[in-house]
Amino acid sequence: MKTIVRNTLVLATLLTAMVAQANNFGGKAKAQNEVEKNIVDIKVDPTFKRKGNKLMMNLLNLSEGKVILKVLDSEGRILFNEEVEGKVVVEKAFNFVNAKRDTYTIIVVDRNGTYTETIDIF
Repeated sequence: MKTIVRNTLVLATLLTAMVAQANNFGGKAKAQNEVEKNIVDIKVDPTFKRKGNKLMMNLLNLSEGKVILKVLDSEGRILFNEEVEGKVVVEKAFNFVNAKRDTYTIIVVDRNGTYTETIDIF
């Protein structure tokens, strides 16, 4: 009878130690079944596509931060200025159909940098 009790206590002690090690009661390591979330920082330049005297701009803005859109003429005058915030995809169509002959610069500013595109209207 003493042998059975002693073996049961040894087995219970070993089992407790194994469970404690498997569950990491020390709290320093993550459980194996826990999902670790990796945040990926993607930097994407805006895309510009010209169709005649129209210019389409698309920007993937994963941070949903502030994006500034400007149009300048060849003398540096601001013809258009807009701030967009809280959008994942920023889209804008710039219509130069009735614009005077000139070179126009489209400026896009987001948290990753400043991007420019020029369009010549003849």
